[in-house]
Amino acid sequence: MTTAAARALRAMEAELDSEYLLRLFVSGFTPRSRRAIDNLKNICDRYLAGRYRIEVVDLYQSPGLAREEQIIATPTLLKVRPYPPQRIIGDLSQVDRVLQTLDIHGTGAESRPGE
Repeated sequence: MTTAAARALRAMEAELDSEYLLRLFVSGFTPRSRRAIDNLKNICDRYLAGRYRIEVVDLYQSPGLAREEQIIATPTLLKVRPYPPQRIIGDLSQVDRVLQTLDIHGTGAESRPGE
């Protein structure tokens, strides 16, 4: 592998590592599920500024994933990437708790001076 190719590969890996992959497990389209989805989108827009991907999994549509991921309650947020994986149960209304669990304090628009 050439030096340029190795640099490009490292840059792609770093970009993947900086992107958050968040999987939110819900049970149908209930008010609590909708609240969790809205809260997660607001947190990501505010603190991760385009460095995230959200996957919403309805366990009524994909019940096998509950067993695979050992989901015992909904809504449950699973941080898949970056490592280490973390999970939070609830509607994600406690922003400080979500930020601490996802390890994203001090990043995003909130930490930029002048914004």
